Amino acid sequence: MKAAATAARSFSNVNIPPIYAASTRTSHFLARSYSQKVKTDLTTSELTALPGIQPSKLQVIPNQNPKALPPPQDLVFGKTFTDHMLTIPWKSTTGWETPTIRPCKSFLDGPLALEPSSTVLHYAQTLFEGMKAYRDERGKVTLFRPDMNMKRMNTSAQRIALPTFHGDSFLELIKALVRLDRHWIPQLPGYSLYVRPTLIGTQPAIGVGPPNEALLFVICSPVGPYYASGFKPVALYGTTEYVRAFHGGTGGYKLGANYAPCVVPQMAAAAQGYSQNLWLHGPEHHLTEVGTMNLFVVFRKGDGTLELATPPLDGMILPGVTRDSVIALAKGHASKTLVLQGLPELEINERPVTMKEVKQAAKNGSLVELFGTGTAAIICPVNRIGYLGEDIIVPTGNDTTGLGPVSQVMLAEIAGRQLGTIQSDWSVVVAE
Repeated sequence: MKAAATAARSFSNVNIPPIYAASTRTSHFLARSYSQKVKTDLTTSELTALPGIQPSKLQVIPNQNPKALPPPQDLVFGKTFTDHMLTIPWKSTTGWETPTIRPCKSFLDGPLALEPSSTVLHYAQTLFEGMKAYRDERGKVTLFRPDMNMKRMNTSAQRIALPTFHGDSFLELIKALVRLDRHWIPQLPGYSLYVRPTLIGTQPAIGVGPPNEALLFVICSPVGPYYASGFKPVALYGTTEYVRAFHGGTGGYKLGANYAPCVVPQMAAAAQGYSQNLWLHGPEHHLTEVGTMNLFVVFRKGDGTLELATPPLDGMILPGVTRDSVIALAKGHASKTLVLQGLPELEINERPVTMKEVKQAAKNGSLVELFGTGTAAIICPVNRIGYLGEDIIVPTGNDTTGLGPVSQVMLAEIAGRQLGTIQSDWSVVVAE
């Protein structure tokens, strides 16, 4: 009973959203949480907690050979990395070990060497997050809603039996890394530092099971605007040949294993002249996600007001930070607790949307716009959908951006909060 109580307390500290807590695998996760977070004291036979992440023990090993900063215009997303990285090893017997900021280097040698038998290399025991740091003209550095990334990372870790952690403690270490390499963030509109926290299983053994060793690390990459030559709408291929996710699977978690299977469908869509896949599900062809982004559709109702619809978090949809931001802003506007200039009257619904509904709306003129949301692009407008042999035309704005009446306002509001031009508690200060 004492062990069970300890396990329950350990699990409850992670702050799991209801959709994850309701999983039929909760009892399985409780057992994993218990086995990973407590140990038996050999002297007293009492159960004791394993050490969590401890920011006060951070060690910093400066890079003695820092790289020259590349010209901002030469930056390609995810190709350039800063001088340092953060590493925190974990073992089932000792818990989280000393956090270290060290030179960013390969895992093939030194203290970070991976054995060929490491579980991440065989069973895809890996998860990650994507977040951005911004630096304004005065040098102030901020992160956008990083607490949501920490919560989502923990839910992903539990889904594949990797160790969880205290989000605020990990976030303090991420801030320290960003502060050290903040000079890598170009002080230009649209530029930022892409921060990639990652957790992998490193147990050197072939066999499927929860690993007894893991590594939590963070790398950073300076990036320019997602649309280097300006905003433009994209074409989607409504794929009925491939499935991204299914109920009871892992689509609602940010796991590495979710991404590699999407590469071939992406290549197939590109070969037909489309930029991204529109992932459909089930016999009714429910819309789920756009490429690696969440999805929103705007319909005009009979009374002339607009409905902003997005698929519900049913276990297949990733709970995106930008998705949540759009919903929160729209609900604030609808309730009149927040005034968003230029945004029409809205009804917001998290509900299933089918291709039949979208096709019919496009035909009768009630389809207003369709767009994706994500960390990299913020907003991605859509101008057509290839579906069952024909193109469904999606209305776009009157200018070259393709942004409609809702997406245009959302982009301005979210970008303003990210860059600090709009005051918001979503913007978390890293360095003044």
